[in-house]
Amino acid sequence: MAIQCGIVGLPNVGKSTLFNALTRAGAVADNYPFATIDPNVGVARVPDPRLDAIAAIVAPPAIVPATVEFVDIAGLVEGASRGEGLGNQFLSHIREVDAVAHVVRCFDDSDVSHVTGSVDPRRDIDIVATELALADLGTVERSLTRLRHKAKTGDKEAAAAIAVVDRVEATLSSGAPARSIELRGSEQRVVRDLFLLTAKPLLYVANVGDEGAAKNPHAAAVAAIAAAEGAEVVAVAAGIEAEIAELADDEKTEFLAEIGETEPGLDRVVRAAHRLLGLNTFFTWNEKEARAWPFRRGMTAPECAGLVHSDFERGFVRAEVVSFDDFVEFGGEGGARHAGRWRLEGRDYVVHDGDVILFRFNV
Repeated sequence: MAIQCGIVGLPNVGKSTLFNALTRAGAVADNYPFATIDPNVGVARVPDPRLDAIAAIVAPPAIVPATVEFVDIAGLVEGASRGEGLGNQFLSHIREVDAVAHVVRCFDDSDVSHVTGSVDPRRDIDIVATELALADLGTVERSLTRLRHKAKTGDKEAAAAIAVVDRVEATLSSGAPARSIELRGSEQRVVRDLFLLTAKPLLYVANVGDEGAAKNPHAAAVAAIAAAEGAEVVAVAAGIEAEIAELADDEKTEFLAEIGETEPGLDRVVRAAHRLLGLNTFFTWNEKEARAWPFRRGMTAPECAGLVHSDFERGFVRAEVVSFDDFVEFGGEGGARHAGRWRLEGRDYVVHDGDVILFRFNV
């Protein structure tokens, strides 16, 4: 399941440094605006100790974790919605991703220029939010023009859609993002078809620099903004995380212990992005590998089988399912079967986070 989280923000806030640390893809991370013009795409592993526990029981030759694709999108500037700084091109890149990680600069460094001349997270967040909202307003206005034309011809669906899009326009005009609107069924479809930038799920990443987040007033400001919006925020020192990402596992553990951490900050970012995208995880294993599979909440067993292979969904017969907790407690398949925890599920079964599944199919 190729689901993408776009990394956005003003120039020189540490987007590409964070991207490099997340994906080790070696994207350009230079100290000048628009160092990243074409978006870079990389894959980050989702840390999940449950997969390690399953692998310890079944001892497969390979372990394949779930992943999240990150897209490093060039910095937005004030006026991007009007085309400033190649704005239209960059906005289109944001439109193509499933969710947004907004990197906010929370460090002072005279050697790294700030596009506005000073560090002010609230102002920087407002600049990006305003440009995305202005771009969305343009989209909404064009949609309303088309819908009103259709409604005049007696198109009832268009007439119903106008009421929804009018609500979106009013929300955007008030300064609130489209994601803040509560929508139902057909209303969700209307808004989804607009591909609005501010409708995408949002995560704030406070790049705190080497000093850390504990006493950082800039990070506190981002946390307050996120709390007011009901958004999640993760504080990381992107430069340090980039160094940690290059260490061997034993060196990484030692370094983290020295700075009083139990895991890299990047792990928190990846897990937050995974949650932001509305993903859960199920697990499979065979003689070749133990694997974690990301899936959207609410997917059925045949739909999840299709993530493994299209033949599995087309010829789905049943799913043999056990929870992760039972799989581990009873030592794998044999013990879970003996304990009566192994069960058969049909086409209507909604897969749960942590399910360990064997798919049976016949093509």
